[in-house]
Amino acid sequence: MECAAKGSGTRCSGAATRPCARCEAVAYCSLSHQIAHWSRHKHECDRLQQQMKSVEVLNHFPFTFSREATFQVCAKQETRCSFLSKRGLHQVGMWMHECNCGPSCASFDCLGLNNGWDLPSILCPCCGPDTPVSEQLHSWRDYCKWRCIPLDSPVALLLHWPLTVYHAAQLVGITTANPEISDKLYIHYLGPEKELLQLAVFGELLALFPGVHVHIELVGPAIPPQRDGEKTCISKYPSCNEDECQCKLASENTILGTQTGTTSTLTLRLWRGFYHDRYRDIVKDSFPHLVIAPNGGIAAYSSWLPSIELIGKIDVPAVFTDYCEEACHLAASCITTLSGCPLRLPVQLNPFRQPIAVEDSVLLLPCYSNCFLFGM
Repeated sequence: MECAAKGSGTRCSGAATRPCARCEAVAYCSLSHQIAHWSRHKHECDRLQQQMKSVEVLNHFPFTFSREATFQVCAKQETRCSFLSKRGLHQVGMWMHECNCGPSCASFDCLGLNNGWDLPSILCPCCGPDTPVSEQLHSWRDYCKWRCIPLDSPVALLLHWPLTVYHAAQLVGITTANPEISDKLYIHYLGPEKELLQLAVFGELLALFPGVHVHIELVGPAIPPQRDGEKTCISKYPSCNEDECQCKLASENTILGTQTGTTSTLTLRLWRGFYHDRYRDIVKDSFPHLVIAPNGGIAAYSSWLPSIELIGKIDVPAVFTDYCEEACHLAASCITTLSGCPLRLPVQLNPFRQPIAVEDSVLLLPCYSNCFLFGM
């Protein structure tokens, strides 16, 4: 863990082993750094103290590996590498980007559309669901029950991307029964990074939005120049590792609406650059029903400000997520100050956050990818 005062002046003297006695959410390398940082920390200390009371809620997941992936990772008794290694997934396919020793996401040499789950069929959603999703899913337990996935399966570590999109859409009133979206749903997805190397998992949106043609415009500076404008259509799910499974037969791996007979499709298009710079080109073919910015870091990057202003002007639902409640609080403060309007969606816990803790967080609060969300 980093010293909370790192970068604010003198060099840190060692590991951050001195937690703040009041909030216990941040730690320092020395007493001198703690004293020097108090002028800044005092404005957040009480708020962080309240957030620390939610640790048990943050760490609560229905999976059999929950303690291993939450408490033990935070306590450094386990690592992401060891978690994946025990399941034969370390440095494998889409999973290789889930630990710190994986290839750098900065290269994006291969965006990984053809990667499979590298798991037996019983542990992954490699084929369409037995029944269409008939009611809103509220939790990982709901999802696993619907998709007949056992609670010892690790697939939620990757499925948090499409499930967060699904949950955000539900929160702003976008459902398959909504006449506004009819048979097409346009989503502008801002600031993608690691998920660019796991694009195949977005195929699960075929099951979550049956009978709908989902168009996702992925916009961000992390997209490599040679991929700018690239368009890919997905009509099947990532496959399992069993040669005899029906997921290997493309004709049986396309999701059909059982009542309407219509086929769902998913189109992904890549745009390099900032949203406010590329918006005019994007909306020629795709005016959004939803804008979403997963793990946005809104308060950390000034480059977000013109994009936030643009989103306010076009007046479409926009949902942002981040790794912890404090990051969302700071981001929400920036947005409300800039827009002069209250949030449409208050800061709230995402039930489909990734169920493995982030290692080496700046806070002693447990952090998860897509942990909290809010909307404007």
